[in-house]
Amino acid sequence: MRRSLLVVAVAVAVMVAWSLGRVQGQKAGAKVIYVSSASADYKTMSKGVSEAIIWGDPDKGAHATFTKFDPGQDNGMHSHTNDLWIVVLKGAYLYKDEAGEKRVGPGDFLRVPGGHKHWSGGDKKEGALFYEEGSGKFDLIPGKQEAL
Repeated sequence: MRRSLLVVAVAVAVMVAWSLGRVQGQKAGAKVIYVSSASADYKTMSKGVSEAIIWGDPDKGAHATFTKFDPGQDNGMHSHTNDLWIVVLKGAYLYKDEAGEKRVGPGDFLRVPGGHKHWSGGDKKEGALFYEEGSGKFDLIPGKQEAL
């Protein structure tokens, strides 16, 4: 009985946390938002990575950004606490996990579940420009550099 109550409590807590993250992002839904990726205000986040915030705040919760990877960008093995949804606009977002490699090109979609270990980077010639939504605060948790 206690175990059942614990499972239900954990499930409810996860659903509440997810709902709060989505609601934070939807606060921007009260108005129309238009941002051109070509004229957005990009800020350097780390070596080879820049982003322009569209809505929300990646440092605090749910968000959307335009993100750029420089040509040949290598982010190493890592994971994120929260889910990410990515749509590539230009170049190619390179992705690798235990299932293999993916070249995510213009018009392609990729969902990366929170906690999923992967490698990401930018095309060697063009880099990558992509739209990214996160269900919560953005983080990058380095992982072991073992071969996949």
